Amino acid sequence: MITTANIKNGVNVDQLVDTIGAVQTNPELAKFQFRSKNDWITGGHCVSSIKGFYGVGSEDESRQDTFTMECDHPNVLLGQDKAATPPEVVLHALGSCLTAAMTYHAAANGVNIESASSTLEGGCDLHGFLGLDPEVRKGFDGVKMVLKVKSDATAEQLENFAKFSPVFDMLTNPTPVSIEIVK
Repeated sequence: MITTANIKNGVNVDQLVDTIGAVQTNPELAKFQFRSKNDWITGGHCVSSIKGFYGVGSEDESRQDTFTMECDHPNVLLGQDKAATPPEVVLHALGSCLTAAMTYHAAANGVNIESASSTLEGGCDLHGFLGLDPEVRKGFDGVKMVLKVKSDATAEQLENFAKFSPVFDMLTNPTPVSIEIVK
């Protein structure tokens, strides 16, 4: 007997359902730890390397290649403009994660998504970063995302699916960050 995978929105729904069942049976499988190694090059230019991670109960070393990402700043911010700024990378991460969360949850709920694209923008005031005004945030004072989706679902359903995004959660709820300086 030949079986065809149940694919919706590019997601193998049978595998997704199996994963959900496995996590319900063994909650420890849901614990993941992602890592990044960052090296400073010069000025605001840094390079991050990403390869292994912990998940599904063990260290995962299945990635053949190390992913690298660079960040820099434009000339007007004293950079060399070799890569996107860290805040722009955050916008990329947010847009990608919201879209993926929406797609996976739509698939799990039998909802078709034909296409999706988004634009994101975040505003910030350098008075915070430059230490000129302690009342001004150092980061974004807000982020706006417009997500255009062609789907058989309502806008409310799609927004609810998207809000399962881990990056959305990290940005909209306090996330403890510890910094240890080693000399």
